[in-house]
Amino acid sequence: MSAGLPGQVVLVLQGGGALGAYQVGVFEALHEAGIEPDWVIGTSIGAINAAITAGNKPEHRLERLRELWTRFQQEPQLQALQYFSTFVRGIPGFFSPRLPAWGGLQANVGLDAASYYSTAPLRETLTSLVDFDVLNDAHPRLTVGAVNVKSGELRYFDSRNGALGLEEVMASAALPPGFPAIRVDDEAFWDGGLYSNTPLEAVLDDNPRRDSVIFSVNVWQATGHEPESIWQVMAREKDIRYATRDDSHIARQKQIHKLRHVIRELEKELPSEKRNSAKCRELASWGCSTTMHVVRLLAPALDGEDYMKDIDFSAAGIRFRCEAGHADARRMIEGAPWNAAVHPMDGVIVHELSARTGG
Repeated sequence: MSAGLPGQVVLVLQGGGALGAYQVGVFEALHEAGIEPDWVIGTSIGAINAAITAGNKPEHRLERLRELWTRFQQEPQLQALQYFSTFVRGIPGFFSPRLPAWGGLQANVGLDAASYYSTAPLRETLTSLVDFDVLNDAHPRLTVGAVNVKSGELRYFDSRNGALGLEEVMASAALPPGFPAIRVDDEAFWDGGLYSNTPLEAVLDDNPRRDSVIFSVNVWQATGHEPESIWQVMAREKDIRYATRDDSHIARQKQIHKLRHVIRELEKELPSEKRNSAKCRELASWGCSTTMHVVRLLAPALDGEDYMKDIDFSAAGIRFRCEAGHADARRMIEGAPWNAAVHPMDGVIVHELSARTGG
C-alpha cells in the first residue's frame, strides 16, 4: 500500500474510447503524489491503460501512457472531417478499416473477421509498450474484463490467478461490430463493457477482502440534460448505457458491507463457547471489518461534445481530458478524504468532488 493511505490502492478504469485520456491525467496526479496502485482493473480503453500501467516499472509508466496517446492522436482538422477520417482511415496505432466483404453485412466471413475494423495496429502498439514479464510479476495486480461470445458471461482475467498475455488485454477492448472478437484458449471474447463497463463490483466482491482506497475513474455521464433531438437522444442513450448503473451498484455494496459489519458485531456478543463452535465460526466468516474508500472521479463534458465524443482523438480533446483528470485527482489527493473518521459500521464510504470549481 502507498504511504499514508489506509489500505491497498486500487485503480478502476472505465471503458470509453477517446474519453480514456482522462484516466492518464488521473494516473499522472497519483504518480506525482507518490501513490502507485497495488491493483489496476479496467475494461476496454480502461484495460489498455491498465495494461500499460501494470506492464511497466513505476518510473516508466507515465511516459508509456503518454506514448500510447501520442500514437492515437489525430492530426488537427475540422471536427466533421476528423470524424470522417476516423471512419474511413481508423486511428493510428489502434485500428484500421477492413476491405468490405463480398456479400456485404451478411457475408459469412467467420467471427474473427466479422468486424468493420482490424485491431492489428493495437496489437503492434501494445507489443511495443507493454512488458508482459513485468506485468506478470503481479505488482500491481492486473484484472481485465471480457464477455464470452457464446455464453454471454463476463470473465475477469486476473494476473493474481495466472499469467496474462496480449490476447486477454485485446479481448477486453474488442467492442463489436467495430472490432473483431479475440480468442483466449480457443474461446471467443468481446469487450467487457457489453456486460459491465465499470468493473468496481469485482473489487468490492474480491476474496479475501482488504482495506482499500479505490480510485474509480469514470468517463461517461450518468446524469444529464433532457435531449431535444434524435442526435442528442443517441448521445444521452450512450452515456446511460456505458455508465452501467454505478450508483445502484455502490448503494447495494454499501448494504452488503454494512451487513458484514453487523455480523462481526453480533459475533462479539456471543459467549465464547458459542462463538468457538464450528457452526458459529462458519456463519461468522460472512462478516468482516474491512473499510473500502471509493474515490469517484468523473471526466467533465467537453463543450460541444456529442454522440461521437468517444472517437474524438484530436490533440485538443486528448489534452483537455488529460488536464481535467490531473486537476480532479490533485484536488482529491490534497483533500485526502480517506483520512477522516468513519462510522465503525460503514464498510463502503464514497468520496466525490462536490463541484468542478469547489472542494
